[in-house]
Formats: sequence, structure tokens, C-alpha cells
Amino acid sequence: VMDNALKTGDPFVFINDSGGARIQEGVDALSGYGGIFHRNVKMSGVVPQISIIAGPCAGGAAYSPALTDFIIQVRHEGQLFITGPNVIKQVTGEVISAEQLGGVDSHAYYSGVVHFVAENDEEAIALTQRLLSFLPSNNLEDPPYYPDEELGQIVDDESLNQIVPDDPKKAYDMRDVITRIVDRGDFLEVQEHFAPNIIIGFGRMMGRTIGIIANQPKVKAG
Repeated sequence: VMDNALKTGDPFVFINDSGGARIQEGVDALSGYGGIFHRNVKMSGVVPQISIIAGPCAGGAAYSPALTDFIIQVRHEGQLFITGPNVIKQVTGEVISAEQLGGVDSHAYYSGVVHFVAENDEEAIALTQRLLSFLPSNNLEDPPYYPDEELGQIVDDESLNQIVPDDPKKAYDMRDVITRIVDRGDFLEVQEHFAPNIIIGFGRMMGRTIGIIANQPKVKAG
């Protein structure tokens, strides 16, 4: 399927729920994962790759998502770790739960591995659809264009005069500025919980996708 996506120039969505390679399958299992990783690298920069972490993912099932462009993790359901709690206990003696080791709190807030958090599988799918609406299908196409007659009308927004204070020592929420600038206030923030003093994400202007990088004065003075 990955080879076909590369051939046709279509985005690839991985839905991962896997314990990783079986020790009993040894070299064959590792060879299989190696083939997946090789394709991840070949697809990188050619078609968008999105991973949904919908269950416990260990070993190769964690390595592959790490090579993709975006990771969406389902809270309380998805975990992402190199090796599971049982192996950790055997090797180091440390007792830790799967959620503590590889849950949303670990990766969305601290490691920065996860880009989006979903509360359930349905929300993960909806997030994937929304994300794909901002992205081109491949590196030879332009991002989707959503023309709208109303967007062609430039209207003064007086509220922008008050959002950014004259006093440079006063903080404000940069999201308030962004949502008033992008089309219909539609801003998809990436890594919302990681390094919150910087805001990154996607929006549209005049129907065309833009990327946004902004300081967030509300957190650590940006």
C-alpha cells in the first residue's frame, strides 16, 4: 500500500495499534519493519504521512510513526514507547505504567513527539481529515484552494487595535490575533501543548493555505 501511495501521489495514513515485533519471529520480523522504515524514508517529502496512535505501540510500531510527518495520539488508548513496562521492569527494576511511559502526557507535553491529541478514535479521524485539508496530496501539487466570495472583501477589524497593548511589558494571547487574521478564524495549531511559548500551525488567507510561526507573549514572554 505504501508503494502504491508513492506511485499515485496520495497521502498515507497509518492507524497503529501494535505490540511491535515478536521475539520468536526474530530476524524475519525485524526485516519486515526495516522494509516499512525504508518506505517511510522514501515517502518523506513526497506525500504526507500521518500516524494515528490508537493503541499500545512498541518497538517498530513506534519507530515508524516517528519517521512520519504528523502523529495523532488518542488519549488513554494510544501509547508510544520503544519497549513496554514489563521489559523496563525486568531490565531496570523500575515499575511504570504504559500510560506514564508512553501516554499523551509524556509525548504531547514533554517529549514533543506527538503533534495532536484526540479524545477518541472518531476525533482522531476528524483531525486527520482537517489536517489533510491544508496539505497538498504530494510534492508536485499545490495545497487545496477554497475560494469564497466573502473572503475577497477586506474589512477593518477594530479589535486588533486593542489586542496588542501599547505597553511592551504587557502580555497578550497571540491566538486572538491569529484567529482574526486567518479565513473564518480557522487555525489548526500543531503541537499545542509542547513549548507553548511558540505557536505553530496552519490557516488560510483568501482561501490559500499558509503556515504560521509566532511568539506567544502569554507564556514566558514568548
